[in-house]
Amino acid sequence: MVAKVAYESVEVGTELPAQSFQVTRAMLVQYAGASGDFNPIHWNEKFAREVGLPDVIAHGMFTMAEAIRVVTDWVGDPGAVVEYGVRFTKPVVVPNDDDGALIEVSAKVAALLADKQVRVDLTAMNEGKKVLGMSRAVVRLG
Repeated sequence: MVAKVAYESVEVGTELPAQSFQVTRAMLVQYAGASGDFNPIHWNEKFAREVGLPDVIAHGMFTMAEAIRVVTDWVGDPGAVVEYGVRFTKPVVVPNDDDGALIEVSAKVAALLADKQVRVDLTAMNEGKKVLGMSRAVVRLG
């Protein structure tokens, strides 16, 4: 695949289409199976509360993966992501209901770099609180 966004077509401040991602308990169990991370704070409400959490929380890496989808959907090629890093600031609490939680992600081009690369800064929110800090990706454009 090749990035569908041309370097020449973006500038600092270009906003990527924002997206929202639903997170349910069933998704957390599926992610645990795929990742091998069966920590009970991600699926066992009783255990999560016993260790001081308000409820079951989403895996940090799951949250991180959902957020970068805004970038990969925009650029059209997951392989165009050269670097990606975040700081985990708040957990995404996932209630045991049909709705689960919602992660709302926005992003914008923060810097034009050499070799047709750009830095994209992401903002991931849940219930009005930032759940990822210093969320940045370097992406090679076409």
